[in-house]
Amino acid sequence: MIFITGGSGFIGSNFVLDWLAAENEPIIILDKLTYAGSVNPLDTATHSHYHFEKGDINDQALVKRLFEQYKPRAILNFAAESHVDRSIHNPNHFIHTNINGTFCLLETARQYWLTLNTAEKTEFRFLQISTDEVYGSLKPHDAPFNESTAYAPNNPYSASKAAADHLVRSYHHTYGLPTFITNCSNNYGPYQFPEKLIPLTILNALENKPLPIYGDGLQIRDWLYVSDHCAAIKTVLANGKIGETYNIGAHNEKTNIDIVKTICEILDNIHPSPLQTSYTSLITHINDRPGHDRRYAIDAKKIEQELQWKPQVNFATGIQKTIQWYLNNLPWIEDIKSRDVYKQWLTTHYVQMEKS
Repeated sequence: MIFITGGSGFIGSNFVLDWLAAENEPIIILDKLTYAGSVNPLDTATHSHYHFEKGDINDQALVKRLFEQYKPRAILNFAAESHVDRSIHNPNHFIHTNINGTFCLLETARQYWLTLNTAEKTEFRFLQISTDEVYGSLKPHDAPFNESTAYAPNNPYSASKAAADHLVRSYHHTYGLPTFITNCSNNYGPYQFPEKLIPLTILNALENKPLPIYGDGLQIRDWLYVSDHCAAIKTVLANGKIGETYNIGAHNEKTNIDIVKTICEILDNIHPSPLQTSYTSLITHINDRPGHDRRYAIDAKKIEQELQWKPQVNFATGIQKTIQWYLNNLPWIEDIKSRDVYKQWLTTHYVQMEKS
């Protein structure tokens, strides 16, 4: 049994669906079902292979009960508040979930681990899914982040994830808890809540709404297709060295403005605007985000060389698949658009555009 927190979020739900499609081992999912979480991605899963529990990772009694009831051999912590803009406007949720929640999981996992017999202790794993944003910002000619890069988070979101990573590391070195940390680059693919750049651009374009770009749009990110990320996590869980950190990236550095233009060009070809104009005409530059990191880039040589994992989906293929998925899943989009939090998010963007 595998215990997965945040299994109804973007990366978590993709991991769950991949796992259930390829593995016979059942899973227990704990998710709070916040604004970005949805049970919809799991509706197609084989229900006999997983159990879903709605709840908060800060609820220690609940977490303890799930450990004792299902006796998992591993816990994978996908649960996180993850959007930088939201962390700037309201950091409280990020501290609560990303730091306090990780502490609750670690402490409960440690207490559970101590009750196991020797063979079970040896097999048990705690895997923390983290982000490249903990490393801060790179200059144009800096070498990509590697596992030895010092943490230098620049916003409340990345600071909360950095703190969580430090807690995970401390629980291994102090108590011997068998842990891993993975730091990934920007993910994209199916089921991503449309506050993030790629799905927001797709959905706004389909409605002929402005496509917001922070500042000059020359911020650089390394883009990783979500199924490649899921495969990397499975590889670390199966073959990773206890106590180690593994960076996961796809060597796809691209500027935000280039990402948006690429989406527009693909949509122009496969889903032309009813206005008979290019979607690029909707691009709207708005005031830059406070403390906006200029560049992220991941050096993934460690996981590639030590664990023989490599990304399988290049960006040209991945972005085409992503756009087509959104076009093919209009009911999921309509469900998202009906949520008040999505409407509030769009309103925030439009107010910002009017001030720009």
